[in-house]
Amino acid sequence: MIWTRLSFFLLAMPFVGCTKIPTSLRDRRLANYNPKIAASDFDYDPMTTPIAKQYKTELSRGKNISGASLIEDGLSAFVIRAAFARMATKTIDIQTYIYSNDFSAQILIGELKNAADRGVKVRILIDDYGTNSDIADVILLNQHPNIEVKIFNAVKYRSPVLYYPQILMDFNRLNSRMHNKLFIVDNVALITGGRNVGSNYFMPETSANFSDTDVLFLGDIARGATDSFNDYWNHHLAVPASVIPKAKSHRAMQKLEKKFSELTRRSAENIRRYNKIISLAMYEFKNNMFDFCWGRGRFIADPPDKVEMPMARKEKYLGEIILALNRLWRETKKNVYVSAAYFVPGRGGMNLMKDDAKSGVNITVVTNSLASTNAPTAFGKWEKYRNELIDAGANIYEFMMSAENLKNSRNGRPKKKPRFSVMHSKTIVFDDKISWIGSFNLDPRSAYYNTENVAIFESSEFAARVRDMIMRDTQTSWRVTHRGKHTIWRGRRAGDGAPRVYTHDPDTTIFRRIFKQITKIIPEKFV
Repeated sequence: MIWTRLSFFLLAMPFVGCTKIPTSLRDRRLANYNPKIAASDFDYDPMTTPIAKQYKTELSRGKNISGASLIEDGLSAFVIRAAFARMATKTIDIQTYIYSNDFSAQILIGELKNAADRGVKVRILIDDYGTNSDIADVILLNQHPNIEVKIFNAVKYRSPVLYYPQILMDFNRLNSRMHNKLFIVDNVALITGGRNVGSNYFMPETSANFSDTDVLFLGDIARGATDSFNDYWNHHLAVPASVIPKAKSHRAMQKLEKKFSELTRRSAENIRRYNKIISLAMYEFKNNMFDFCWGRGRFIADPPDKVEMPMARKEKYLGEIILALNRLWRETKKNVYVSAAYFVPGRGGMNLMKDDAKSGVNITVVTNSLASTNAPTAFGKWEKYRNELIDAGANIYEFMMSAENLKNSRNGRPKKKPRFSVMHSKTIVFDDKISWIGSFNLDPRSAYYNTENVAIFESSEFAARVRDMIMRDTQTSWRVTHRGKHTIWRGRRAGDGAPRVYTHDPDTTIFRRIFKQITKIIPEKFV
């Protein structure tokens, strides 16, 4: 009896003092919840906002017309977000998988707070698993009268001891995450693509920099994004940030404000330069100097209900994104250019690509190498399809480890804190005419479990820019071929004229290659 009681005590210890939060608006503890930002706050015509008026002539050319401007580098991605936050006059909506608690994310917090101080209504929707909301300063903004923060698909028990183990107890729901990425201003400007909010996505000097792609859209396509945002915002799994104890901490908010005051005091010169850069971006937009391509856009996203689908249904799920992607592959006649961080097309996707290749379609794929990927499990599955694509005639490239990281390594073994450049893009160009940009990875997790969003844009001019960007990446990638059972990597590193040839994954240790082989036992649907 004593041992039974002791066992129960040990099992119950993690629950002592453990915060248990509601994970649904249907929870009776949220019966009195009233949203701060109402539908009436969006009762305005986006085309009357200063942002839309700046390009009124172009936007009035016809129905569904939008402009698209490619954002290739992280610093530009941050500057444009900050500039549009300053130009907002009505609303800002942010939906993201990750909102880091680092320097650039906190600077963006300051921009959002300043916008709210001017009367702009700000809504922020973050995934709980992708963002550790118990420490994230962004949830403190929920205390502002013009800002509302929500957590999507929340984990119930907040104790660090139980935070991850409980996923096994509610695997079907918590294995599916909100992976969508939207930044919408005044319901007329939309930034979407592969970037989450964090220094890894914006600052090249971070230890693990993600080489990514965003697009700034202006026009009708933003309304489709807002409609999708509303579907998630109003879903019962989107709970107010006030359920997180830290979100209600006035002391934590005061410490954050003090941190910004200290930064202002100690970094006056840096702040002056920062404001100058943001002001320059605003000046260029207000003087019609942004390099937009004009065409017809369509925004599509998974429904939030996908998270709660039974496992058996998820594994057969054919949502609007998958159907649109299949249709584009089938309609392709000339060429396809793919830039995909994680490329695990599955048997159905492989059959589509092989059929295209046999009919004369030129296929180019750029994805991560084993050295550059942050997901060796996904890479292990990619290997299964790679030689099939090569045999079908596809041009296959794998992203090189950054040259700088190689300088910081010895005999292929990186130092303690190397700087990796991970390709994180999710971009496709079909027939030099249609561009596909969004959060959707070409792998089973995006297809069946996570929720995703994609913008499809029809413009030959814009497609040419995206295609050229992908082809530039081939210059810093290994061209992969194979001879019999041997895979061969060929390429030239930047600043090094000597061509190099490898017969094993370049720039990797034997331990990483062994680990990759071990991960192949994981079922493909779980990568």
